[in-house]
Amino acid sequence: MGQNSTNVAYGFGQFGSTFLKGDSAFLNLTSATAKYYICAITMVTDVAFEALESLDGGAGMGMGDTAFIGTDALAVDVRWDANDAGTTNETSDVADVIVNADVFPQGITIYGMWDKVELHSGSAIVYVAPRPDYRDRA
Repeated sequence: MGQNSTNVAYGFGQFGSTFLKGDSAFLNLTSATAKYYICAITMVTDVAFEALESLDGGAGMGMGDTAFIGTDALAVDVRWDANDAGTTNETSDVADVIVNADVFPQGITIYGMWDKVELHSGSAIVYVAPRPDYRDRA
């Protein structure tokens, strides 16, 4: 049965996916002409990341600046417009970054907006979706 709903397609990975396996396996969608971003990652085995970078550094994604878990340090309080001491119990306003010693267990899926993922170990299915600005890209 066909569907013509972007919301359904985002939820079920119908824009595409790829399989990454092993140290240094990567998907890099940072080029100026890339029309897709990484929207979800399912861990097929336990996974550690070498790189997990927020789409365009979290800036100007058509919905204001935001932050996602990753290997890049982003100021959570500024991006979420929550500039008070009660926003997070971290010692600074910068979210903890993922390092390659952090292991995500088999079977979980993380969601966000990333333009680069590189594995340190493990295997994962990486799902993509059209960038908010895909019509403006060459």
